[in-house]
Amino acid sequence: MKEQEFILKNQNSFELKDIFDCGQCFRWNEQPDKSYTGVIKNAIINVKKENNDIIFTGKSEENMRDIIEYYFDLNTDYEKIKQKLSQIDEYLKKSIEYGEGIRILNQDLWETIISFIISANNNIPRIKGIIERLSQKYGNEIEWKGEKYYTFPTPEQLKDVTVEQYRSLGLGFRDVRLYETTKMILNKEVDLEQLHKNLDTQEVRNELLKLSGVGPKVADCILLFSDLKRFDVFPIDVWVRRVMNDLYIKDDDETKVSKTKIEKIAEEKFGNLKGLAQQYLFYWRREN
Repeated sequence: MKEQEFILKNQNSFELKDIFDCGQCFRWNEQPDKSYTGVIKNAIINVKKENNDIIFTGKSEENMRDIIEYYFDLNTDYEKIKQKLSQIDEYLKKSIEYGEGIRILNQDLWETIISFIISANNNIPRIKGIIERLSQKYGNEIEWKGEKYYTFPTPEQLKDVTVEQYRSLGLGFRDVRLYETTKMILNKEVDLEQLHKNLDTQEVRNELLKLSGVGPKVADCILLFSDLKRFDVFPIDVWVRRVMNDLYIKDDDETKVSKTKIEKIAEEKFGNLKGLAQQYLFYWRREN
């Protein structure tokens, strides 16, 4: 592994806080200098913004530029997408102005599946803690600048882990889910390679729903936040239900607003960009 640096000059639609704190990822941590350090597969990368330049430094076996261009989805024109979504209504325009630096990452599918199974009925500090302990115990150690980092364990690295061993990491009821899903992936009951090849979002969702611990909301998060990269899904949690009810439905009791009703409005208003619209609205509502 070698030390590398890569600088993006005059990059728009790239704010570190918006990207790393919008709920899509769990392995990036803010540093005292406001930069963020994270693990991308076998690479350790620190990201810092100075004026309008994004500076990446780190340690990787592969070319860091290639990793960054793919992971941060640099070939997608977010300026164009924001312009299109901003014309839908004032609410969406306002939420985009708030979270203008959001980019949806191309995260490893396997890691995203396990991360969002862990996220069920959980809060972000606990999710991050569990994922870190899982990686420390079963991933590979990489040292950089005197600190130890750990890669996310592969299905093969988890093949002999028992339910009790998962439980010892603080997984709670999710221990069985991780155990069963790992076995299903290893046995090719759900083939991750085939999911990447299938262009039909509903068919891919149906495959994900076979996995233990993956319900509709988790499946949609995996579809949106992994390298499956489907902008035509609309994950619904308590914050999304709240913002959709506050802005568009206006029911006195938001808990009675059905998922079907929210999905129908999202489809009508946002179309095949509804996943991105969801992220701007979610981040705006949660942070305010």
